[in-house]
Amino acid sequence: MSFVSLFKRFWRKLMKAYLILEDGTVFTGESFGARTEVISEIVFNTSMTGYLEILTDPSYAGQAVTMTYPLIGNYGINYQDMESKKAHPDGFIVREIAGKASNFRNDDSLSRFLVDQGITGISGIDTRALTRILRESGTMNGMITTDEAKIGSANILNKIKRYRVEGVVAKVSCKEKEVFEPSFARRPDKVFKPEFQFKNDFITETRYRIALMNFGAKKNIVDSLLRRGCEVTVYPQDTKAEEIFKDEPDGIMLSNGPGDPAECTDIIEELKKLFDGDIPIFGICLGHQLMALAKGARTEKMKYGHRGANHPVKDLSTGRVYISTQNHGYMVVDKSMPESVATTSFINVNDGTVEGIRYTGKRIFTVQFHPEACSGPLDTGYLFDEFLREVSDAKNS
Repeated sequence: MSFVSLFKRFWRKLMKAYLILEDGTVFTGESFGARTEVISEIVFNTSMTGYLEILTDPSYAGQAVTMTYPLIGNYGINYQDMESKKAHPDGFIVREIAGKASNFRNDDSLSRFLVDQGITGISGIDTRALTRILRESGTMNGMITTDEAKIGSANILNKIKRYRVEGVVAKVSCKEKEVFEPSFARRPDKVFKPEFQFKNDFITETRYRIALMNFGAKKNIVDSLLRRGCEVTVYPQDTKAEEIFKDEPDGIMLSNGPGDPAECTDIIEELKKLFDGDIPIFGICLGHQLMALAKGARTEKMKYGHRGANHPVKDLSTGRVYISTQNHGYMVVDKSMPESVATTSFINVNDGTVEGIRYTGKRIFTVQFHPEACSGPLDTGYLFDEFLREVSDAKNS
C-alpha cells in the first residue's frame, strides 16, 4: 500500500465524526470546521445556494442546519454577504464540502470560516436519508461528536432528548440602540434597469424614520429600508414601547428571530402597547408570530418547519402565488383570532398554513416569510413598498 493511501486512511480515521439522533439513529461522516461536540435541534434547509446567509441568520441560533443540496462551499465565503456579524447555528451538516472555492468575490473557504466562528461541521453523510427521517418523524435533537464511545449510550440519548432551544432572542439581539442613515442610491425598482436611468430614479433625501425591533434581525431587512431612503433605528428586544413612542418614528418593523414565540412574554406585552398606537407596523417571521400572540392568537410547533428558498405562498386578496424564502419552525394557528381582529392575507400553497395576517382597522400587517430574501427570490420585496405607503398615508392623514 502506498504512503498516500496510508495517509488517506489515517486521515479519514482521524477526522471521523458521528451524528447521533435522539431516536438512536447514527450517521457516520467526517468532521470539518471546529472540532467541538454539540447537542442541538436538527433542522433541514432546501436552498441550493445561500449557505453563508443561512449560517449568519440569527434565526438559526440553537439549531444545527442540514443542507439538502449535495455540494456546499463551492463559491466560498464573501464577508459582504453575511446577514449578521457572526454565524449562529450550533452545527452544519452537509453531504459533500467542495474541496476548492471558485468565485472572484471569495474571501475564505467554508471550512476555515466555520473554524473561525467555532461552528461544528460534519460532511459525508446521507443528507437525503436524514431529511427523510426529519420529514417523517419530525424535527428532533441530535449530537455531533467525534467520540465513538458515545454511540448507544442511554445517558447520552437522554441528554440529547432533554435539549431545548431557550432564551435565544436575548442572545442574538443587539445590546443598545443603533441608527443607520439611508442609502442615497437608485430606487429598488430601478436597480436591475441601469440602462433606463432618469433623475427621479434616485433617492436623494430621507423619506421616513423607521423603528426596527431586533429579535434577531437579518442585515437585509435594514438594507431594504435604507435603499428606500429610510433612516432606520434598531432597538434591542427588551425595549419598552414608551421609548419607541418617545422617539416618534413614522413606522415600526418587527424582525425575524429564533426560538419559541410563546416564550417571549415580556416582548408580547410591549407589542400590545405598540398595537394600540397609531403608527404603522410591519412584522416578519418571529415578529409576525409575536404580534399574533399579542392579539390573542395561538402558535404551535410545526412537524419539521419551513426552511428554504422555494416555498410558494398565495395572496388571498389577488389569488397570485409568489415564491418565498422561509425559515421557521413555529406557526400561527389558523382561525385562532376572531375576524373582527384580523384576517389571513397569505397562505402556504403546500400545506395551507398561515403565511400572512392583516389587522382590521389598523395599518398593521405581518408575514411569516422573508420579503427581504437574501438569499432567495425577490418576489415579495414589494411588501416593503406597501409598508411605506401605509407610513405615507398615516403621515398625511
